[in-house]
Amino acid sequence: QVPLVESGGGLVQAGGSLRLSCAASGRTFSDYAMAWFRQAPGKEREFAAGISRGVSNVYYAAYADSVKGRFTISRDNANTVYLQMKSLKPEDTAVYYCAARRQSVLGAPSPRWWYLVGEYDYWGQGTQVTVSS
Repeated sequence: QVPLVESGGGLVQAGGSLRLSCAASGRTFSDYAMAWFRQAPGKEREFAAGISRGVSNVYYAAYADSVKGRFTISRDNANTVYLQMKSLKPEDTAVYYCAARRQSVLGAPSPRWWYLVGEYDYWGQGTQVTVSS
């Protein structure tokens, strides 16, 4: 059973919007931070956005500079995460992956913490986002 399943990808024109969803199953992810990574053809997988585990329903979000102000990550419970993408650009074209990493320290992780690809415990299979010019 795949613990993380992404949906919502597709083809959109530049300037358009898409909303990605990530549904986690098989266990509770309340102790995990959740993140979205993306990988364009010929490039390494890169961090896009992340959201911390909740503490009294308070969550901390982090964004790569390339998406800041255009993408919004949210989490409506321990096991569902969204990525709202607006003002999409052709350079946003990539496979988008949902990932989960156990967060042992409460609060906002350091910026560097989010970027460590090898430290994530679970990955989805990815959903394609294509932005046409």
